[in-house]
Amino acid sequence: MREIVITSNDAGRRLDRFLRKYLPGASLGEIYKMIRKDVKVDGKRAAESYILCEGDTLRLYLSDEAFEKVSASHARGSTAGAAKKARRSFSIAYEDDNILIANKPFGLLTHGDSHEKKNHLANQVKDYLIEMGAYDPRAEKVFTPAPANRLDRNTTGAVLFGKTSAAMRELTRMIREDDIRKFYMTIACGVIEKELWLGGTLVKDEAANKVRILDSGDGKAVETIVRPQEILSFGDGLKATLCEVELVTGRSHQIRAHLASTGHPLIGDAKYAVRSAAEVNDYVGKRFRLTTQLLHADRIEFLDTAEESEILGYLTGRAFDCELPKRFDTILSGLRNG
Repeated sequence: MREIVITSNDAGRRLDRFLRKYLPGASLGEIYKMIRKDVKVDGKRAAESYILCEGDTLRLYLSDEAFEKVSASHARGSTAGAAKKARRSFSIAYEDDNILIANKPFGLLTHGDSHEKKNHLANQVKDYLIEMGAYDPRAEKVFTPAPANRLDRNTTGAVLFGKTSAAMRELTRMIREDDIRKFYMTIACGVIEKELWLGGTLVKDEAANKVRILDSGDGKAVETIVRPQEILSFGDGLKATLCEVELVTGRSHQIRAHLASTGHPLIGDAKYAVRSAAEVNDYVGKRFRLTTQLLHADRIEFLDTAEESEILGYLTGRAFDCELPKRFDTILSGLRNG
């Protein structure tokens, strides 16, 4: 029999979801079978939808052999993680007891994938918090500090992390309910003379790993605001526009696809390039070796509605900036100088 006392970071989770994280080697069917036969909360049977509370005592009536089988992958992952830390490459824009805002560098994944399972931003932040004593994986059952938003590998800037389970839930809710404004800086091909309010729906093309913007119809509603800051002239009559972009909805590739749909793709962005961008992309490719989008998440603002949060209400009205990376500055200065 295993006994687990639910901590504040584990509280608020459904029983079945807690067990899926705690016993990663078990299938969903095995989890539900355990809940029916082998699990009690404070000495009583509980439904899979039961919301765990801090101080609840969870008892698993499993043999040592059965427990090792369903928890084996979790144990292996913990051992591997302790053996070697991810090399830190991010900087910190802001940190307090509840949240951390990381400034993600170019080329780093936010989460791991099938090709990179160790050295990604989520692991780097976790290792930093362990080193600083802000997170102790041995004291937690299932909680791990995690990002509340995601940036593409080659997009730089602000990524929000919840350092506690409660803070993570609040960040996720605030992003979902538009209590947080997200601003980006980019350089778009061509001349954009006035503010653009872009809408429509976004549809994924899984085969091409791209998205398309439609005026209406099936897909997820998207909204982007583009505010031109400076017209840049360079090369032999080439033009581009430095823009601040507000991401009203947050969809994968939204900014890249939305600007491309207006005929102003981001400089260097071969995936969403249009024919009129060929000369600009050829120029920045040869001069700056830029072959991917130039996009930086430079500011996060917590709106007045954030005061409704019991945990993060103190962030109401505050804004946090992530400094432009040197690479962006170098390209911008080069284009300003023609």
